[in-house]
Amino acid sequence: MLWVVIAEDRAGSGNLRGDNRGAHLDWLAASGDQIVRAGPFTTDDGSAMIGSMLVVDFPDRNSVEEWAGGDPYAIAGLFESVSIQAWKEVIRPD
Repeated sequence: MLWVVIAEDRAGSGNLRGDNRGAHLDWLAASGDQIVRAGPFTTDDGSAMIGSMLVVDFPDRNSVEEWAGGDPYAIAGLFESVSIQAWKEVIRPD
C-alpha cells in the first residue's frame, strides 16, 4: 500500500538538516524498494531545503510510522511536523 509522508522542517534548521543529510540518504538507500519517490521541499527560489516528501510502500500505517521514526532527520529533531496519508496512485507518466 502506498503512503505519502510529508515532513516540514523547524524554522532555521538548515544546519541540522545539513549535519544529518548523509545519514538520512544512507537510511533511504537501505530502505530499498519501499521508497517509490523521495525528495526535499525547497524555498520558492530553490536556495534552501525546508522539508521532505516521500511516497513509500508499506503494508499499514503502523509500519510507516515505525519506519519514519527511524529517519536520522526525525531522530535529530529536524521536523516541526510529520503527516502520513494513505495514497492511491492513478497516473504515473514514467
